[in-house]
Amino acid sequence: MYFYYKIIFLLTLMIGSLISISSSSWMGMWMGLEINLLAFIPLIQEKNNAFTSESSLKYFLTQSLASVILLFSLIFMSSNFFYMKNIDNSILIMFNSALLTKMGMAPFHFWFPEVIEGLNWLNCLILLTWQKIAPMVLVMYNVNFQYFFFMIIIFSMLISGMMGFNQTSLRKILAYSSINHMAWMTSAMFVSETIWLYYFIIYSILTINLVYIFNIMNIFYFNQLMISLNSNFIWKFMFSLNFLSLGGLPPFLGFMPKWFVIQGLIQNNWILLALFMVILTLLTLFFYVRIIFYTLILSNNEINYWVNSNLSSILMIMFNFCSLTGLIFFSLTYNFI
Repeated sequence: MYFYYKIIFLLTLMIGSLISISSSSWMGMWMGLEINLLAFIPLIQEKNNAFTSESSLKYFLTQSLASVILLFSLIFMSSNFFYMKNIDNSILIMFNSALLTKMGMAPFHFWFPEVIEGLNWLNCLILLTWQKIAPMVLVMYNVNFQYFFFMIIIFSMLISGMMGFNQTSLRKILAYSSINHMAWMTSAMFVSETIWLYYFIIYSILTINLVYIFNIMNIFYFNQLMISLNSNFIWKFMFSLNFLSLGGLPPFLGFMPKWFVIQGLIQNNWILLALFMVILTLLTLFFYVRIIFYTLILSNNEINYWVNSNLSSILMIMFNFCSLTGLIFFSLTYNFI
């Protein structure tokens, strides 16, 4: 019965996001976000687990505060009593800040790594992928507020690169990686909605591959990763490919959407922003390569009792085959658009 409740809440969560995206009014958008929030809280909860209770409380308080600010700004914008330009700009900043808080972008990211640290891998995957869709689509409606978003993009990439250096938790590493990729996706909004969609799909595929590896092996920290992957070279190789691809290193699949974003920014004369993004991405790529170096090069003699599963290996190879051949598919489809 507990499993069926989870399925119901998962479907409700998806419906809330779809309502928010497809709504023709701002109030309907807000209602969709609230349905999504109230459905995700029971999904986080687990029996006899204090960490999930703490994460659900932090998530609820942060998202509730963002929802209040969002509702206040919507009421303020819909009223006919204020026409001053400076007030309009401040309300737009408040509106976008509330959406960025729901996404977890810097400098509104304070809750994101702490919440994700207390979740299991399935809930981490939902928070890293699906929960980003509705706020990002709504941000896309106000993306013309350029200089504000330029500052958010640079700040997010700087914070994610610096905070990811000394992390030993794989969940926090993926959280800061998500902040970095959200900065790239926000930049993609300035170029084309199609490029944003490509970027999000590729990011989701790579994240699913990594979370699948971590979930099958039941690992949450870096030292566990070294021990577990040393028992299986194929899994170690697949993990390294996905992690390098997530970092955007050529010629892997994750490099292609970043190349599209850089190309679009240069064509729109946002050369300085593209330059800053390339430089700041090197920070995240550094700790990606460091993790892969310790995992792939160094060996560990500790005994690992993880039981290998042929089905898991086959699924892992299939997922990675789709990930690697996806570069050819997306390149071909992009040329015809």
